[in-house]
Amino acid sequence: MDKLCLGFDTSNYTTSAALFGGATAEDRGRLLTVPEGALGLRQSDALFQHVKRLHLMVEQLRSDGVMGDIAAVGASTRPREVEGSYMPCFLVGEGEGRTLAAALGVPFYPCSHQQGHVAAAAWSAGREDLLDKPHLAWHLSGGTTELLKVEPEGHTVRAQVVGGTSDISAGQLIDRAGVLLGLPFPAGKALDALYPQAGKALSHRVKLNDLTFSLSGMENKVKELAEKGEAPADIARFAIDTVLDVLLRATREAQERWSGLPVLCSGGVASNRQIRAALESRCGAVFALPRYATDNALGVAILAHRALERGVAG
Repeated sequence: MDKLCLGFDTSNYTTSAALFGGATAEDRGRLLTVPEGALGLRQSDALFQHVKRLHLMVEQLRSDGVMGDIAAVGASTRPREVEGSYMPCFLVGEGEGRTLAAALGVPFYPCSHQQGHVAAAAWSAGREDLLDKPHLAWHLSGGTTELLKVEPEGHTVRAQVVGGTSDISAGQLIDRAGVLLGLPFPAGKALDALYPQAGKALSHRVKLNDLTFSLSGMENKVKELAEKGEAPADIARFAIDTVLDVLLRATREAQERWSGLPVLCSGGVASNRQIRAALESRCGAVFALPRYATDNALGVAILAHRALERGVAG
């Protein structure tokens, strides 16, 4: 019988819990509540919501009849696996994970939120083999736009940032454009839905410097378009096309630099239909299923399962 591992992820956007047993996967998650018109949450508010909700995700797994004997527990404990990477909201998943593991007498396996994203993306794309070989990966989320060079490291991966934004993330640009248009936060899905309604294509070429680029100026351009009375759908297309163009150029340049390495894409922005279609067709990129592109605990549970299978001490 497969060993069942429970994973927790308490990011700044989603409370989630997941079970992974090798051949079986179940996850339950809930977006945090963001006040209308706001551009996000303070860490204290996010942490409070996680404290109130994480047990509900576990109870849902139990009530749905998918909970079994837990062989290991994992949790994301920080944004990235580098020194100084820290966000208070991850303390909720880590604290409850360590407590549960101690009570059950099973190993606890920490990982970073980013490592979980990579694992969930690879598994859901049917490419779990990428966790055991070098590859390139985009982490495209509400707070992160990073191009990574990923290397296997034991049961998990080590990711080196080789490119991405120098200021605001692609997700922040899209969310801020959406809020400016009166759309709910996070605004990715709403902008994606508006895109096909655009009557014209407005373009701006962001400068790419050694795989790094800036998007902060694009926020001002979005505001200028709104002040000029441009249609919301045209503004939505402008924001998405701007992000898509620079992502394509950075990906192609990285593929020339590290020839032969596959490209894996994860994060909520990676579920955008235009971005996905372009990177798949023009760069051969591999994408997480949309359900597992956004913040989720499945990758955490997958990494815990890999650690358990390989006899890593918890």
